[in-house]
Amino acid sequence: MSTLLTTKGITKRFGDLVAVNQVDFSIEEGQVAGVIGPNGSGKTTLFNLLSGYFPPSAGSVWFRGQDVTYEPPYNRVGMGMARTFQLVSVFDSLTVWENLVLSNLRFRKRHNAGFSGFYLRPARRKRILDSCSESLEKVGMADALGAKTSALSYGDKRMLEIAIALSIKPKLLLLDEPLAGLSDHEIAQVIDLLHEVKKDFSLVIIEHKISKIMELVERLSVMNEGKLICEGLPKDVLCNQDVRECYWGAEDKTC
Repeated sequence: MSTLLTTKGITKRFGDLVAVNQVDFSIEEGQVAGVIGPNGSGKTTLFNLLSGYFPPSAGSVWFRGQDVTYEPPYNRVGMGMARTFQLVSVFDSLTVWENLVLSNLRFRKRHNAGFSGFYLRPARRKRILDSCSESLEKVGMADALGAKTSALSYGDKRMLEIAIALSIKPKLLLLDEPLAGLSDHEIAQVIDLLHEVKKDFSLVIIEHKISKIMELVERLSVMNEGKLICEGLPKDVLCNQDVRECYWGAEDKTC
Protein backbone atom coordinates (compact mmCIF):
# COMPACT_ATOMS: atom_id res chain seq x y z
CA MET A 1 0.00 0.00 0.00
CA SER A 2 1.12 3.54 -0.71
CA THR A 3 0.61 6.54 1.54
CA LEU A 4 -2.51 8.55 0.69
CA LEU A 5 -2.29 11.28 3.32
CA THR A 6 0.38 12.34 5.76
CA THR A 7 1.02 15.20 8.16
CA LYS A 8 4.42 16.43 9.28
CA GLY A 9 4.55 18.20 12.64
CA ILE A 10 1.05 19.58 12.16
CA THR A 11 0.21 22.08 14.91
CA LYS A 12 -2.73 24.34 15.69
CA ARG A 13 -2.66 27.07 18.32
CA PHE A 14 -5.55 29.18 19.54
CA GLY A 15 -3.80 31.89 21.51
CA ASP A 16 -2.01 30.12 24.35
CA LEU A 17 -3.91 26.88 23.78
CA VAL A 18 -2.14 24.25 21.65
CA ALA A 19 -5.04 22.13 20.36
CA VAL A 20 -2.88 19.94 18.09
CA ASN A 21 0.78 19.64 18.95
CA GLN A 22 3.32 18.48 16.32
CA VAL A 23 1.30 15.50 15.12
CA ASP A 24 2.74 13.14 12.50
CA PHE A 25 -0.19 11.16 11.12
CA SER A 26 -0.62 9.08 7.98
CA ILE A 27 -3.19 6.92 6.25
CA GLU A 28 -2.46 4.34 3.58
CA GLU A 29 -4.54 3.66 0.47
CA GLY A 30 -7.35 1.25 1.32
CA GLN A 31 -6.74 1.50 5.08
CA VAL A 32 -9.43 1.89 7.74
CA ALA A 33 -8.17 3.79 10.79
CA GLY A 34 -9.73 5.01 14.01
CA VAL A 35 -8.85 8.07 16.08
CA ILE A 36 -9.88 8.09 19.74
CA GLY A 37 -9.15 10.22 22.78
CA PRO A 38 -10.87 12.07 25.64
CA ASN A 39 -13.00 15.14 25.00
CA GLY A 40 -10.79 18.10 24.15
CA SER A 41 -7.86 15.97 23.05
CA GLY A 42 -7.67 17.59 19.59
CA LYS A 43 -9.35 14.97 17.39
CA THR A 44 -11.80 17.24 15.58
CA THR A 45 -9.18 19.99 15.28
CA LEU A 46 -6.94 17.43 13.56
CA PHE A 47 -9.77 16.65 11.09
CA ASN A 48 -10.23 20.38 10.48
CA LEU A 49 -6.54 20.64 9.62
CA LEU A 50 -6.65 17.59 7.34
CA SER A 51 -9.71 18.85 5.47
CA GLY A 52 -8.64 22.50 5.23
CA TYR A 53 -11.18 24.10 7.56
CA PHE A 54 -8.35 25.40 9.74
CA PRO A 55 -4.95 26.61 8.53
CA PRO A 56 -2.13 25.12 10.63
CA SER A 57 0.07 27.19 12.91
CA ALA A 58 2.98 24.96 11.89
CA GLY A 59 3.63 21.78 9.95
CA SER A 60 2.28 20.47 6.66
CA VAL A 61 -0.41 18.24 5.14
CA TRP A 62 0.25 16.10 2.07
CA PHE A 63 -2.53 14.37 0.11
CA ARG A 64 -1.99 12.12 -2.91
CA GLY A 65 1.59 13.30 -3.14
CA GLN A 66 0.79 17.02 -3.12
CA ASP A 67 1.32 19.62 -0.43
CA VAL A 68 -2.21 20.77 0.41
CA THR A 69 -1.35 22.59 3.66
CA TYR A 70 -3.00 25.83 2.56
CA GLU A 71 -5.46 24.49 -0.01
CA PRO A 72 -9.10 25.41 0.77
CA PRO A 73 -11.58 22.62 1.59
CA TYR A 74 -13.23 22.61 -1.86
CA ASN A 75 -9.88 21.95 -3.57
CA ARG A 76 -9.28 18.98 -1.26
CA VAL A 77 -12.77 17.69 -2.07
CA GLY A 78 -11.87 17.97 -5.74
CA MET A 79 -8.78 15.86 -5.09
CA GLY A 80 -10.88 13.16 -3.43
CA MET A 81 -11.18 14.05 0.27
CA ALA A 82 -14.62 14.08 1.88
CA ARG A 83 -15.75 14.42 5.48
CA THR A 84 -18.73 14.48 7.79
CA PHE A 85 -19.15 16.50 10.98
CA GLN A 86 -19.91 15.88 14.66
CA LEU A 87 -23.23 17.65 14.23
CA VAL A 88 -25.11 16.52 11.15
CA SER A 89 -24.69 19.07 8.36
CA VAL A 90 -27.58 18.91 5.86
CA PHE A 91 -30.16 21.39 4.51
CA ASP A 92 -33.39 20.90 6.47
CA SER A 93 -35.36 23.10 4.06
CA LEU A 94 -34.64 20.79 1.09
CA THR A 95 -35.71 17.26 0.23
CA VAL A 96 -33.35 14.30 0.54
CA TRP A 97 -32.83 14.25 -3.22
CA GLU A 98 -32.25 18.02 -3.42
CA ASN A 99 -29.57 17.77 -0.70
CA LEU A 100 -27.67 15.18 -2.72
CA VAL A 101 -27.99 16.84 -6.11
CA LEU A 102 -27.23 20.35 -4.85
CA SER A 103 -24.10 19.17 -3.05
CA ASN A 104 -22.88 17.37 -6.16
CA LEU A 105 -23.70 20.19 -8.57
CA ARG A 106 -21.82 22.69 -6.38
CA PHE A 107 -18.85 20.35 -6.24
CA ARG A 108 -18.85 19.48 -9.97
CA LYS A 109 -19.34 23.10 -11.00
CA ARG A 110 -16.06 24.06 -9.37
CA HIS A 111 -14.14 21.28 -11.06
CA ASN A 112 -15.79 21.01 -14.50
CA ALA A 113 -15.82 24.65 -15.47
CA GLY A 114 -14.60 25.84 -18.84
CA PHE A 115 -15.52 25.56 -22.52
CA SER A 116 -15.31 21.75 -22.71
CA GLY A 117 -17.63 21.47 -19.71
CA PHE A 118 -20.39 23.17 -21.75
CA TYR A 119 -20.49 20.37 -24.33
CA LEU A 120 -20.17 17.53 -21.82
CA ARG A 121 -22.75 18.94 -19.39
CA PRO A 122 -25.61 16.46 -20.20
CA ALA A 123 -23.31 13.44 -19.73
CA ARG A 124 -21.93 14.88 -16.52
CA ARG A 125 -25.42 15.63 -15.24
CA LYS A 126 -26.46 12.01 -15.84
CA ARG A 127 -23.34 10.82 -14.04
CA ILE A 128 -24.19 13.06 -11.07
CA LEU A 129 -27.76 11.80 -10.88
CA ASP A 130 -26.65 8.18 -11.17
CA SER A 131 -24.11 8.70 -8.39
CA CYS A 132 -26.75 10.29 -6.14
CA SER A 133 -29.16 7.41 -6.75
CA GLU A 134 -26.47 4.85 -6.06
CA SER A 135 -25.52 6.53 -2.79
CA LEU A 136 -29.13 6.63 -1.59
CA GLU A 137 -29.43 2.93 -2.37
CA LYS A 138 -26.30 2.18 -0.36
CA VAL A 139 -27.58 3.92 2.76
CA GLY A 140 -31.07 2.41 2.44
CA MET A 141 -32.87 5.68 1.71
CA ALA A 142 -33.94 5.20 -1.91
CA ASP A 143 -37.61 5.37 -0.89
CA ALA A 144 -37.12 8.67 0.93
CA LEU A 145 -35.73 10.79 -1.91
CA GLY A 146 -38.78 13.10 -1.92
CA ALA A 147 -39.00 13.46 1.86
CA LYS A 148 -38.33 16.79 3.53
CA THR A 149 -35.05 16.55 5.37
CA SER A 150 -36.55 18.39 8.36
CA ALA A 151 -38.94 15.46 8.85
CA LEU A 152 -36.18 12.84 9.04
CA SER A 153 -34.97 11.26 12.25
CA TYR A 154 -31.50 12.23 13.42
CA GLY A 155 -30.26 8.79 12.34
CA ASP A 156 -31.64 9.24 8.81
CA LYS A 157 -30.05 12.68 8.60
CA ARG A 158 -26.73 11.06 9.51
CA MET A 159 -27.25 8.49 6.76
CA LEU A 160 -28.05 11.29 4.30
CA GLU A 161 -24.85 13.12 5.25
CA ILE A 162 -22.86 9.93 4.65
CA ALA A 163 -24.68 9.43 1.33
CA ILE A 164 -23.63 12.92 0.22
CA ALA A 165 -20.01 12.10 1.05
CA LEU A 166 -20.21 8.77 -0.79
CA SER A 167 -21.79 10.34 -3.87
CA ILE A 168 -18.65 12.33 -4.71
CA LYS A 169 -16.64 9.07 -4.88
CA PRO A 170 -13.90 10.01 -2.38
CA LYS A 171 -10.45 8.53 -2.15
CA LEU A 172 -10.44 9.39 1.56
CA LEU A 173 -13.47 9.70 3.84
CA LEU A 174 -13.16 11.35 7.26
CA LEU A 175 -16.03 10.59 9.64
CA ASP A 176 -16.26 12.67 12.82
CA GLU A 177 -18.25 10.75 15.48
CA PRO A 178 -20.80 9.26 13.05
CA LEU A 179 -22.40 7.19 15.85
CA ALA A 180 -23.06 10.11 18.21
CA GLY A 181 -26.73 10.53 19.12
CA LEU A 182 -27.83 7.31 17.39
CA SER A 183 -29.86 4.44 18.82
CA ASP A 184 -28.34 0.95 19.01
CA HIS A 185 -30.29 -0.03 15.88
CA GLU A 186 -29.07 3.02 13.97
CA ILE A 187 -25.50 2.41 15.14
CA ALA A 188 -25.68 -1.13 13.76
CA GLN A 189 -26.93 0.25 10.43
CA VAL A 190 -24.05 2.72 10.13
CA ILE A 191 -21.44 0.10 11.08
CA ASP A 192 -22.88 -2.39 8.57
CA LEU A 193 -22.79 0.30 5.88
CA LEU A 194 -19.15 1.16 6.63
CA HIS A 195 -18.17 -2.52 6.47
CA GLU A 196 -19.85 -2.68 3.06
CA VAL A 197 -18.27 0.43 1.52
CA LYS A 198 -14.83 0.52 3.16
CA LYS A 199 -13.31 -1.37 0.22
CA ASP A 200 -13.96 1.65 -2.00
CA PHE A 201 -11.73 4.19 -0.23
CA SER A 202 -9.53 4.90 2.77
CA LEU A 203 -11.48 5.69 5.92
CA VAL A 204 -10.58 7.54 9.12
CA ILE A 205 -13.18 7.59 11.87
CA ILE A 206 -13.25 9.56 15.12
CA GLU A 207 -15.41 7.78 17.67
CA HIS A 208 -16.02 7.63 21.41
CA LYS A 209 -17.92 4.34 21.22
CA ILE A 210 -14.69 2.39 20.94
CA SER A 211 -16.23 -1.09 21.19
CA LYS A 212 -18.42 -0.38 18.14
CA ILE A 213 -15.47 0.20 15.78
CA MET A 214 -13.03 -2.46 17.02
CA GLU A 215 -14.01 -4.89 14.24
CA LEU A 216 -14.04 -2.13 11.64
CA VAL A 217 -10.65 -0.43 12.01
CA GLU A 218 -7.26 -1.92 11.21
CA ARG A 219 -5.29 0.75 13.05
CA LEU A 220 -6.09 2.85 16.08
CA SER A 221 -4.52 6.21 16.99
CA VAL A 222 -4.96 7.86 20.37
CA MET A 223 -4.77 11.59 21.04
CA ASN A 224 -4.45 13.28 24.42
CA GLU A 225 -3.86 16.95 25.15
CA GLY A 226 -3.19 17.64 21.47
CA LYS A 227 -0.56 14.93 21.05
CA LEU A 228 -0.62 11.54 19.38
CA ILE A 229 0.31 9.23 22.27
CA CYS A 230 -0.12 5.77 20.76
CA GLU A 231 -0.78 4.04 17.43
CA GLY A 232 -1.06 0.42 16.36
CA LEU A 233 -3.38 -2.57 16.22
CA PRO A 234 -6.59 -1.82 18.15
CA LYS A 235 -6.16 -4.60 20.73
CA ASP A 236 -2.55 -3.57 21.39
CA VAL A 237 -3.40 0.11 21.68
CA LEU A 238 -6.16 -0.49 24.22
CA CYS A 239 -3.73 -2.48 26.35
CA ASN A 240 -1.17 0.34 26.33
CA GLN A 241 -0.76 1.68 29.86
CA ASP A 242 -0.62 5.33 28.78
CA VAL A 243 -3.89 4.87 26.91
CA ARG A 244 -5.56 3.13 29.83
CA GLU A 245 -4.49 5.87 32.21
CA CYS A 246 -5.74 8.48 29.76
CA TYR A 247 -9.20 6.88 29.64
CA TRP A 248 -9.67 5.05 32.92
CA GLY A 249 -7.19 6.61 35.34
CA ALA A 250 -3.84 5.73 36.87
CA GLU A 251 -5.40 3.09 39.10
CA ASP A 252 -6.23 0.91 36.10
CA LYS A 253 -3.34 -1.53 35.69
CA THR A 254 -5.03 -4.45 33.92
CA CYS A 255 -5.88 -5.23 30.33
